[in-house]
Amino acid sequence: MTLLFTVIFIALIFEYINGFHDTANSIATVVSTKVLTPRQAVLLAATTNLLGAMWGTAVAKTITSGLVDTKLVHMGSEIVICALFGGIIWNLITWWFGLPSSSSHALIGGLCGSAYAASGGNIHVIIWAEASKEHWWLGKGLFWKVIVPMITSPIAGLLIGFIVMALLYVVFRNARPLWINRIFGRAQVVNAGAMGFMHGTNDAQKTMGIIALTLLAATKAGQLDSLPEWLSFLKAAPNETGIKLWIKVTCALVMAAGTAVGGWRIIKTLGHRMVKLHPINGFAAETSSALVIFTATQLGIPVSTTHNISAAIMGVGAARRLNAIRWSVVERMVWAWILTIPVTAFLAYLFVRFLQITHLISAS
Repeated sequence: MTLLFTVIFIALIFEYINGFHDTANSIATVVSTKVLTPRQAVLLAATTNLLGAMWGTAVAKTITSGLVDTKLVHMGSEIVICALFGGIIWNLITWWFGLPSSSSHALIGGLCGSAYAASGGNIHVIIWAEASKEHWWLGKGLFWKVIVPMITSPIAGLLIGFIVMALLYVVFRNARPLWINRIFGRAQVVNAGAMGFMHGTNDAQKTMGIIALTLLAATKAGQLDSLPEWLSFLKAAPNETGIKLWIKVTCALVMAAGTAVGGWRIIKTLGHRMVKLHPINGFAAETSSALVIFTATQLGIPVSTTHNISAAIMGVGAARRLNAIRWSVVERMVWAWILTIPVTAFLAYLFVRFLQITHLISAS
C-alpha cells in the first residue's frame, strides 16, 4: 500500500515539474512581447491550465488503455516509479539549461525503458499499432500515437505558423505599427490564455492516466481490498476506463501550482534567444500552436506543447526572413527533442536494472 501511494506522490511531483517546465512554452511569447508582465502571465497560465486540465479525458484514456498495458503495472509499482524518475531527471536537466523539451515524451520514454528492462530485455521491440501479445511491454499503438505525432505535429505547427504570419503580413502590410501592436497585444492575451488551456487539456491528462492506470492495476491485483471505508474512493471499478473526478482535480491543482512557479530559463530561450517577437508574431505563433494541440487533444493523441509552440515560433520567424531565427539556439533545442525519449528510456532502464540487481524487484 505504501508503494502505491509512493507512485501517486511521485506522479504528482512529475506533474508539478511539468507545470513550471512546460508552462514557459505557453507564456513565453506574451512575456517576450511585453504584452503581460511575467507575474501576470504566470497567473493567467495557472488559471487556464487548471481549467484545461478539467476539460475532457481523451489523452488520459490513451495513456491508460491505448499506450501502456496494465500488465506493466501488475509487474510492480516500482516499474512506474522508475519511469517517472527518468522523466523527472530529464525535465530538470533541460530546465536547468533552459532547453524546451517535451514532458510528454519524457514520460513515454521512461515508460518504454522501464518496461523494456522489466520484460527481460527482449530485443524484438514492437512499436506498431497492433503489437503482438508477447510484446505488450512496449504498449499498443506507440508508433501511431507517439512516434508519428512527434514528427508531424511540430511540422504542422511550423507550417501553420508560417502561413498565418504570411497572411497577417499581407493583410496588414499598410497598417501603422503602433496600431498593429495595440490590437495584437490585446489579442495575444486571449491567445496566451488559449495556449494555457490547451496545455492543461493535453499535458495534465498524462499524469491522470498514470494514476488511473496504477489504481486500476492495484484494484485488479487485490491490493486495495483491505482499504478502510474512507479510502474506498481509490478503488477502480472493473474494466474502468474513465478518469475519476478526484484524480482530475488533484492533477489540475498540482499542475496549476507548478505553473505558478514559472520557468524563466525556458522563457528566455523561446521568447528572446530564438527570434525577436512582436505582438503580431506572438499572436500568430500562439494561434498556430493552440490549433495543433486542440486537434491532437480531440483525437486523444498526447503531443508536446513544447515542440508545437517552438516550431510555430520558427515558422513565424521564417515568414519574416530565414536569418531572423537564431539557428544555433534551434539546433540545441532539436537535439533536446531528439534525445528526450532515448535518454529517459535509458535512465528508467538503469533504475529498473538496479532494482533487479539488488533484488528489490524480481528480474523477468
